[in-house]
Order: sequence, then structure tokens, then C-alpha cells
Amino acid sequence: MKRIKNIIITFGLALVSVSCVSKLAYKEPELELPETFKYTATADTASVANLEWKQFFSDPMLQNLIEKGIKNNYDLQIALKQVASSQEKLKQAKYLQYPDVGFGVSAQISKPSKNSMNGQSLNLFLGKSYVEDYNAAFNLSWEADIWGKIKNQQEVSKMQYLQTYEATKAIQTQVVAAIAQGYYNLLMLDKQLQIAQSNLELSNRTLSLTEKLWQSGDTTSLGVQQATAQKQSTELLITQLEQNIAIQENALSILVGENPGKISRTIEMSETSLPHDISAGLPAAMVSRRPDVRQQELVLLESNSMVGIAQANMYPSLKITANGGVNSFKIDNWFQIPASLFGSVLGGLTQPIFQKRQLKTDLNVAKIQREKNVLAFRQSVLNAVGEVSDALVSNESLKVQEQKATEQVATLKDGIKSAEMLYKGGMANYLEVITAQGNSLQAELNLASVKRQRLSSIVDLYRALGGGWK
Repeated sequence: MKRIKNIIITFGLALVSVSCVSKLAYKEPELELPETFKYTATADTASVANLEWKQFFSDPMLQNLIEKGIKNNYDLQIALKQVASSQEKLKQAKYLQYPDVGFGVSAQISKPSKNSMNGQSLNLFLGKSYVEDYNAAFNLSWEADIWGKIKNQQEVSKMQYLQTYEATKAIQTQVVAAIAQGYYNLLMLDKQLQIAQSNLELSNRTLSLTEKLWQSGDTTSLGVQQATAQKQSTELLITQLEQNIAIQENALSILVGENPGKISRTIEMSETSLPHDISAGLPAAMVSRRPDVRQQELVLLESNSMVGIAQANMYPSLKITANGGVNSFKIDNWFQIPASLFGSVLGGLTQPIFQKRQLKTDLNVAKIQREKNVLAFRQSVLNAVGEVSDALVSNESLKVQEQKATEQVATLKDGIKSAEMLYKGGMANYLEVITAQGNSLQAELNLASVKRQRLSSIVDLYRALGGGWK
């Protein structure tokens, strides 16, 4: 009785002493965030990222592509499967505090040597040379969560599940942005193809005029050759643009989970519309909105729980085991109740003493990993702020570039008209006409590219702020 009393007292002290162990509380790392984003005029708390993607992108054709992408994109589907897998592990983690219970049935026949003590005893008392043993029993094993190890294991499973959830949202923001970028790139290529085809008509007109002047002796064959070369360059450009359009259509089809094929679009790039009032909001709000930053913070929370597990492994563990059932050395009275009933309960405290420094190493490594994840979290925040700042400065700069490019196109188009009139009147040579046409073509192609870049910068800003997963 005295020994049992001592065991109970020991268990009680172990349970009470948990209050003396400091809980490993999570402390969010300090972040050096600017009050506002650079290149923003005012500190507006609203953010364009709060808009759902259907509100942000108003083009029905683009909306249809994004819907297909969210539904069929294979990267996104793989991420969703990972969420489902983590969810199953999370469900299982909820049962960690319960005991393990098993059931076993066994039958054994042993025949000892006749010259052994067991053999002679069997023959003397049972009158046979072998012994039977039949057993059917439930086995129970349970570890008390004195130091919070099991609770921390549950937290690890929860953080891993939430990481997969945030990773899925991050992938969706990337898929939505990639589809929009590809779609706007396709509209740009359509516009450039239109420009090239219009320029081909100008080249044909110039070539026809040059041939007439050559036939009348007012110019040389070199002029015809130069005009022909200009036309051939434009034809080559058209072929290249048609190739790029087909490749972009294939890329978009794959992105939305379909076989390569044609992409429908009913509007031109000049008809596209995105929100005009682009508000970035505050950096602190962006941190809590971006899925990749949230994911990195969850990794940090997971590592914090891993430190708690490693720390708990260094303390005593209280385990209770029990088994009970029916046992008999004869099969005919195996299930004879209550004679065949048996049971046992065992409780014990186990304190690691010497594990070749393994436990201390595990704890130190877990702490170092937590420190690494603090740095990784800060880096992810810094990268996010940088991406938003880049998108903001690009958008502001591209506004100016688009205006200047538009003015340049207008100037060069007037130059073509002047050059053609002077050429017809013999006051300009063919090189001036060809140069004017070439400069105008390049300026129009550049304007289309700048417009597409500006659309892309707005999409980049939307994604960088954490938009696209709603």
C-alpha cells in the first residue's frame, strides 16, 4: 500500500508541476513597415485588392477565361488536393489525446522437452506433453499530455493545413494574374497585327507609285528595290505576329486547363477597362491580405509549436497501459465467464536521462529553425512591399509613356502624309517616304506595347496587394 501511495503522490506532483512550466507563447515578429507605400499621393485605407476578381476585370471574355482557369488549372487542382490531404491529417490530429485501443486474438501450443523441468511438470500435473494457451484481449495505451506535447502536435497539423489553404489562394492569385496578362498580351498582338496590315497597304501604295515614277524615268530602280524591301519587311512582321498570336492562344488554353486552340475575344485593347482609381491601401493591411505572406507566418507558427514539442520531449512522460479479456489453457472453456476473465493496468513515469545529446540537439535545432522562419517571414513581407512599390512606379511611369507615345504616333502619321505629298511632287525622295513609314510603324507598335505594359502593371499591382483569390 505504501508503494502504491508513493506512485500516486509522484503522479500528482508531475501533474501539478505543469503549472511551473512556462508556456511557449507566440510573439509576432516586429516588422519595419512604412506607413504608406512609396509613389502614393495619400494614405488611403481602402485597397483595390479588396475587390473580387469579377469586379476588377469587367470584360466578359476575360471573366470566362478566369472562371475556366480557377476550375480547370492543374496547378490549382493539385493545390486543392493538398488541402484535402492536410484536412484529413488535421481530423486525425484531433484524436491524438485519446488512447490507442486494439484487440487481439491468439492461440499457442508449446511442447517443451520431456527432459526439461517444464516437460516433466506438465506430464505430472496435466498428464500431457504439451500446453495450450488461448487469449482474446483488448489493449489500451494512453499518454497524459502533461507538458502540452500533444497539443503542440495538434497545432502543427492545424498550421500545416492552413499553409496549404493559403498556398492555394496564392496559386489562384497567380493564375488569375497570368490569365489576365496573357489575355492583354493577345489583345496587344491583335492590335499590332492590325497596325502591320495597315502599314502593308501603305507599302503597297508606295511601291506602286515608285514603279510608276521609275517607268516614267523620274526615279531609279534602286527606289523600286527599296520600296519592295519595305513591303517584304512588313509581310515578314505580319507572319511573325500571326505566329506569336497562335502561340499566345495555346499558352492561354493550357493555362485554363484546355487543349491548345483559338481564344475568343470581342474587344480591342483600346476598349479594355480596369479601375481608374488605383488605391494601394496601407502596407500593414497588405501583409494580412497576401496569401504567400500569411503562409510564411503560418510556417513560423508551426516552427514555434515544434519548439514546444522538442522541449516537452525532455520532460517525464506519463503513460498508462491496460489490457483485459479472456484467457484459458483449454479451448473448450476459453470463453467461460467469469472464470476466464483477466485484466491488468500499468502506469509509469519515464524521464529521459542520457540520449547521446539527441533531445537537446533537437531542441536547439527547432529554435534555430524558428529563427530562420522569422527571417523568412520578414523577407516575404519586404518582397511584398517591394512588388507593390514596383507596380505603383511602373503604373505612374507608363501613364506618361503612353501619353508621349500617343503624341509621337500622331506626329509620325502626319509625317507620312507630308512625305507622300512631297514624293508625288518630286520634292522628296523614296528614302524619306520609306523612313517615314518605318518610323510610324515602329511608333504604333511601341504604343500598343506601352498600353499592354500599363494594363499589366495594374494587374501586377492587384496581385501584389493580395487581390485575385476572392
